[in-house]
Amino acid sequence: MDVFVLFSGGKDSSLSAILLEPFFDVTLVTCNFGFAETWGTAGTVASELGFQHRVMQIDGAILEAAYEMAINDGYPNRAINHLHACALECVASGHAIIADGTRRDDRVPMLKLPDVQRLEDTRKCTYTRPLLGYGRCAVDALVDIHLKIEENESEKIEKSDYEVELRAIIEERHGPEMVRTIFPGRHLQSRVIGRKTAPRLRSYAMMGD
Repeated sequence: MDVFVLFSGGKDSSLSAILLEPFFDVTLVTCNFGFAETWGTAGTVASELGFQHRVMQIDGAILEAAYEMAINDGYPNRAINHLHACALECVASGHAIIADGTRRDDRVPMLKLPDVQRLEDTRKCTYTRPLLGYGRCAVDALVDIHLKIEENESEKIEKSDYEVELRAIIEERHGPEMVRTIFPGRHLQSRVIGRKTAPRLRSYAMMGD
C-alpha cells in the first residue's frame, strides 16, 4: 500500500516517513510553487534515507495569496498554514493515503480537525500524521536514535519547506529587512544528512493449509 508524505528534508517529515516505512511503500513529495527551485535538498535527503522522491509543481497563485497574507499580517503563520493546506489538497488528488510531519505541539503548519475532515471528504483520501501524538522531547529522542541532522538558523540552512519560497518572494519585492520583520527572532531549523539505522524491511506472514 502506498503513502505519499509531504517532505521538506527536515527531521519531522523524515521521521514520519521512517515510522510509516514498516507498513507502507513510502514516496516523499516536495511541493514547489514555481518561484524558486527549492527541491534539491529534499531530493538529496530522500536519497540518503532510501526513499523515492517526487517534486509536485503547484499553481503559483497559491504562493501569491500566501505572500499577501504575510505582508498584511506582518507575520507568517497564516500564510504558511495556507501553503500547507493547499499542498495537502494537491498531493491528495489521485493519492489514496497522504501524510506529513506535523506533531502534537506544532502551531504552524497544522490543520485543525474540521479542515482534516473536509480534506478527506472532498479529496476522498486518508490523511495521517504519524507524529501527532508526539511532543518535542519524544520527537527529539526518536530523531537521536534514527537520524543524523545538522541545525542552524532558518536563513542559513538549506531546506525545501514552504518558508524558502515565501521568504524569497518577500525579499525580492521588499528587501531583506521586510523578511526579518515578518520572520522575527532567531529560528533554528534542521536538515537531515542521513540515517543512523538501516531501513526496516517489511515482512509478511505466510499461512499454510
